[in-house]
Amino acid sequence: MSRRYFPSLDSSKYVTSVPYDVDSTRTPKVHECKRKSLYTTVRELVENALDSAESISELPVVEITIEEIGKSKFNSMIGLIDRERIDEALYDDFETVKAREKRLAKEARVQEIQAKNAALGKKVKEQVAIKAIKGRGEASFYRVTCKDNGKGMPHDDIPNMFGRVLSGTKYGLKQTRGKFGLGAKMALIWSKMSTGLPIEISSSMKGQNYVSFCRLDIDIHRNIPHIHLHEKRDNKERWNGAEIQVVIEGNWTTYRSKILHYMRQMAVITPYAQFLFSFVSDTSDKNVSIKFARRTDIMPPVPLETKYHPSAVDLLLIKRLIAETSKQNLLQFLQHEFVNIGKAYAERLIGEMGPDFSPKMLVKSLTSQQLVRIHQLFRQAKFDDPSGDCLSPAGEYNLRLGIIKELHPDMVATYSGSAQVFEGHPFIVEAGVSVGGKDVKQGLNIFRFANRIPLLFEQGADVVTRTALKRIKLTALRLQTSIQQCCIQLKSKIVKKIQAREQQERKRNLSKYIPDATNAIYEVLKEMTHLHASKKRRYEDKDAELLSKVSARLITKDTLREKLAQHVEQVDYEMALEYATQSGVKEEPRENIYLQLLEAEKDFIDFHGPVFVFRLFR
Repeated sequence: MSRRYFPSLDSSKYVTSVPYDVDSTRTPKVHECKRKSLYTTVRELVENALDSAESISELPVVEITIEEIGKSKFNSMIGLIDRERIDEALYDDFETVKAREKRLAKEARVQEIQAKNAALGKKVKEQVAIKAIKGRGEASFYRVTCKDNGKGMPHDDIPNMFGRVLSGTKYGLKQTRGKFGLGAKMALIWSKMSTGLPIEISSSMKGQNYVSFCRLDIDIHRNIPHIHLHEKRDNKERWNGAEIQVVIEGNWTTYRSKILHYMRQMAVITPYAQFLFSFVSDTSDKNVSIKFARRTDIMPPVPLETKYHPSAVDLLLIKRLIAETSKQNLLQFLQHEFVNIGKAYAERLIGEMGPDFSPKMLVKSLTSQQLVRIHQLFRQAKFDDPSGDCLSPAGEYNLRLGIIKELHPDMVATYSGSAQVFEGHPFIVEAGVSVGGKDVKQGLNIFRFANRIPLLFEQGADVVTRTALKRIKLTALRLQTSIQQCCIQLKSKIVKKIQAREQQERKRNLSKYIPDATNAIYEVLKEMTHLHASKKRRYEDKDAELLSKVSARLITKDTLREKLAQHVEQVDYEMALEYATQSGVKEEPRENIYLQLLEAEKDFIDFHGPVFVFRLFR
């Protein structure tokens, strides 16, 4: 089994490495999870989808759909018949007669105040609609669907990958957005607890002619999958990837802005991905549909695999490594399974472990107590930091592209830091600061990422935000207005300079060929004159007149050079005028332009308009 693993540095992504405990649902953290469940589910599914596509170097296409499910529809999904209330006073959203009178009196006072203000000509605030009282049992349910074009999953592995906690395939040291692959499983557990409905998974790997479909939930007490349906279906479209659908209880109203903000952050840090986000409701004005288009085809390099750092492993991972290692003794195990442990340092570690340990002892014979001793020493001993060569940051190019694509800012600055280490985990922080733009708040907009994961919490407490706000006084300088005015003036100056430079360049390019063109034309005319004089070829009318002037030296090289120079001046002026017209320069010509008649005839018709006269010559 390949060992690929790197944990996210966002605190919301860390989970304890213990089996799921039903009693823990009574803790305050679960109530916090309940409120954030919709946002967390979207985040976990999106990041899993990106990891899946990037693992096969495929430009990600991720589709996220959140469908609001009303009470009647949800009841029909679980086979429950709606019942009308019999005893209204039994419910916690029941409004007593006294409370209703108090509410109506308050509404009447507000309307009276607004009428007086309107009569005095004061600005009247729009009356906010009174929200319907919602009882504790009136939960909101949503069907979340995430579809990607990633590597997919093997047919036989799907039940355990989703229905068994801590059975993921992300063990190993390689940068990914997830650690143990717990995201989708926790969404399944939350769906089990809040709705009782199973999760549905469709998956197909490249080259497969079938789509694996699985409907399952999880037996929380036994930590095993409960499979409702697991079958193979035709893959007519030759699609590869995964589609996960889960129904959960959540709160779209509160977390709408956070979810959309997260999607924009992901579009910024992954401009090589395409995101399609939709929110579907029975009320059409609540529907949301956003497409975050791909801006570039350049993906960051694939992260390199490396060994584990001793200070970054836990007891469970040590046991797993021992079970999978091909090394026989403890010395070889320490040398080959961990980074920054050479032979000499491994011998020192073994000597520090105690008399029960020896370099030649079989690693698979270690007892539980001895494993705990190894883990304790790993946590306390001093090791060199990992190099960070295994990381694959987005890079300033992609980060800048993403900000420009999504925000269209007036100014943008990006920075990608060097590799740092936290408890043995290497990470790279990347940040961007922009001013102005489309559909963004006024002032500074700050983006922070660690290993391509948005850092969305405690945004005002980080170094980037504090430094930017301290050094850039937006309120005092009125920076945005000044920038816009500066840009307008700068654009005008740049356009004029470009025009002058291009005019000089055009004139220089045309003028440098005048001597060569003069010599070539004059030689052709002399040859034609010689043929005409020897009667080998006869020319008539204007051609004969021209050749006679060449023969009498009335037309010389100097004459041709002068005429070509005049022609260059005329062409240069016409090209400058055409450029000014096409580029939208609004300045009027500085000199009058006359269209002169080429023939001696003066037969014409004038067409008079409100601002011009058009003369048509016959």
